[in-house]
Amino acid sequence: MDLRIFTEPQQGADYDTLLTVAKATEDLGFDAFYRSDHYLRMGPGDGLPGPTDAWITLAGLARETKRIRLGTLMTAGTFRLPGVLAIQVAQVDRMSGGRVELGLGAGWFEEEHKAYGIPFPKEKFGRLEEQLEIITGLWATEVGKTFDFDGTYYQLTDSPALPKPAQAKVPVLIGGHGATRTPRLAARYADEFNIPFASLEDSEKQFGRVRDAATAAGRAPDDLVYSNALVVCVGKNDAEVARRASVIGREVAELKANGLAGSPAEVVDKIGRYGAIGSSRIYLQVLDLDDLEHLELISAQVQSQLG
Repeated sequence: MDLRIFTEPQQGADYDTLLTVAKATEDLGFDAFYRSDHYLRMGPGDGLPGPTDAWITLAGLARETKRIRLGTLMTAGTFRLPGVLAIQVAQVDRMSGGRVELGLGAGWFEEEHKAYGIPFPKEKFGRLEEQLEIITGLWATEVGKTFDFDGTYYQLTDSPALPKPAQAKVPVLIGGHGATRTPRLAARYADEFNIPFASLEDSEKQFGRVRDAATAAGRAPDDLVYSNALVVCVGKNDAEVARRASVIGREVAELKANGLAGSPAEVVDKIGRYGAIGSSRIYLQVLDLDDLEHLELISAQVQSQLG
């Protein structure tokens, strides 16, 4: 079971904070550092010092880390044109020596679009499908050849399809709870399917839908990695769990029901139950980015028990 650190910087974090967490992620033996792609805080609070851009952040981290994978859960398809995003991700992949992964979603948070003057189209899923075809098509085009695309939302003509990523194939993540179109899209384009903040029962059902969609598309279901994203709140004792829950404005009972919370033993047990339904990777949503002792505890007493 891979454990990855997943951050939500729009809640209030600058680049230096993210760099500190990323370096701790690397030093403590976690597999990857991921971040959200949002420009506006969710819920109460001022969000100071303000948002950071996901791909500018990852470009910086690409030069300041050496081992960990770097990626997004999820890049919003509404924020960047697909050709531009293909260039950005390929460049950051080269800057990192081939450690980048692209999680791409349709975009959903209308308020942040209004706040920063970003168009929020009604038909987002069709755009996402074209974006995936364009981005993967640009990367797959042989050097010296051109790429063309004539879609409903995007048109590319005589693109040199450059630059190329350092990796032969940048892993693409698709995720969500949709019962029909999302599994079909994952079966066609994804290297990994991620379901965020879902119960064991809902995760198992959605993994099954993706497996069925892969089979229908003529693809082996085990070609994909299946993963979960879950909030994490671990403590050496009940008081420490309660303190960490309070800092992030959550209740312990709710965190235990909907995430990975409690003692290290409790969290290891619940991760094992996700593993039993086919999940091989967990993105730990860490909401207090100043609490590096939390990461140390997870590394020492949770990750170490997972082999």
